[in-house]
Amino acid sequence: MRAAQLKAVLPRELLASVVVFLVALPLCMGIAIASGLPPAKGLITGIIGGLVVGWLAGSPLQVSGPAAGLAVLVFELVRQHGIAMLGPILLLAGFLQLVAGRLKLGCWFRVTAPAVVYGMLAGIGVLIVLSQVHVMLDAVPKPSGLDNLSAFPAAVAQALPSFGWQAGLLGLSTIAVMYLWEKFRPHSLRFVPGALLGVGLATAASLILALQVKRVEVPANLAEAIDWLKPADLLNLADPTLLIAAFAVAFIASAETLLSAAAVDRMHSGQRSDFDRELSAQGVGNMLCGLLGALPMTGVIVRSSANVQAGATTRLSAIFHGLWLLAFVLLLSSVLQSIPVASLAGVLVYTGFKLVDLKAFRGLGRYGRMPMFTYAATALAIIFTDLLTGVLIGFGLTLAKLAWKASRLKISLIDLPKDGEMELRLMGAATFLKVPALTQVLGTIPAGSTVHVPLNNLSYIDHSCLELLEEWGRANAAKGSKLLIEARGLKRRLEGRLRTTTGVGATG
Repeated sequence: MRAAQLKAVLPRELLASVVVFLVALPLCMGIAIASGLPPAKGLITGIIGGLVVGWLAGSPLQVSGPAAGLAVLVFELVRQHGIAMLGPILLLAGFLQLVAGRLKLGCWFRVTAPAVVYGMLAGIGVLIVLSQVHVMLDAVPKPSGLDNLSAFPAAVAQALPSFGWQAGLLGLSTIAVMYLWEKFRPHSLRFVPGALLGVGLATAASLILALQVKRVEVPANLAEAIDWLKPADLLNLADPTLLIAAFAVAFIASAETLLSAAAVDRMHSGQRSDFDRELSAQGVGNMLCGLLGALPMTGVIVRSSANVQAGATTRLSAIFHGLWLLAFVLLLSSVLQSIPVASLAGVLVYTGFKLVDLKAFRGLGRYGRMPMFTYAATALAIIFTDLLTGVLIGFGLTLAKLAWKASRLKISLIDLPKDGEMELRLMGAATFLKVPALTQVLGTIPAGSTVHVPLNNLSYIDHSCLELLEEWGRANAAKGSKLLIEARGLKRRLEGRLRTTTGVGATG
């Protein structure tokens, strides 16, 4: 960028970066807490997402950092394998993203069915809400969503005689401020994020009233929050469960990133996203997060949309927002230590509710009931089992729908005006699944008939159906029957060759 161009855009980029920083600050800490890790881990990821990924990104206006969509998965990984194993998992996941970007596989991550993605986010949103309502009461969340739900009455009962009710009020007030600010904020103050306002007011109230609540623990020296990857820990990647976890992190982070990048492209008319470069940049960022023992990152739509709305036009805004995060942690860590944990939990509860996008669910109804069923099944499976199982069920339903669509074939036997001639009309996809139905129809053709079989209404025909037609023609030739396959107009490649044998003709 030339000096004159830099001078022209710098003021606007600086302003936008401050807005993004104010949005990112409470989210980075809140997502870390929801993941079962110290808040500083989320801040480190936010800093890397700004300074490193912001510089390398293929989507210049997208902002990267810790994402609520991975909080549930990280919580499970830390609970099962310990914090030490998060580093190797992220290192491998980032490497997979980097390789996928270099191999130009970015576009393939976007073929994920929207019903599965929306269902995944909805399931994650419900799990975040169920866990963070406990944190709002200064209690410890349970390992699973159902455990959190069943333990909630007991948590409330324990909070009433202790100071937990004070934390609960702070969390509820944060949610109320965010909701009211979103509904009624003045246009002139539209860039002030509701999360920051809610956390700021809750923090001020807790200090003025001297409330006895848990507060954020941030080390005075950021280096204390860094857990360097130990080479010996890499040997544990031989464990198949860790390999599966790394692939799951890589896939979910990539899908969320590229879907977010596509959404950001629709918000502005500037430079379009290079999905392969974005995927590679995310890989580098997650490898660094693995080396430093931080949270995984993705491109995040909330911070990215704030960036676009604030007027950013270049990648400088995302880079500067990482710089502001670093400066704040180094110079004003004492301010962060005053923030009530319950207030950040309130931010995550509000975010979790937003992830359950009922508008998207109703929108899927335009494409039939199956996408809506896939959305609901994916979300419920995540809530009742785990994230990976839910996503696999969503993919399984999508593939089942495709298989059902591919196997649909309408078979009609029509008498033609000329005596003794008939037409076997096939519409759809003629696969081996339809051999029984096709055999049944062929068995009703009178002996001595000439049967025309036009294939122009087929999208596909496989070898089994083609051979069945040819075999019927050969078998009934002695009875005076003749079968003419008319291949002209078939859009897809035919499997096998159309052979001309006794009683079987091929035209086109």
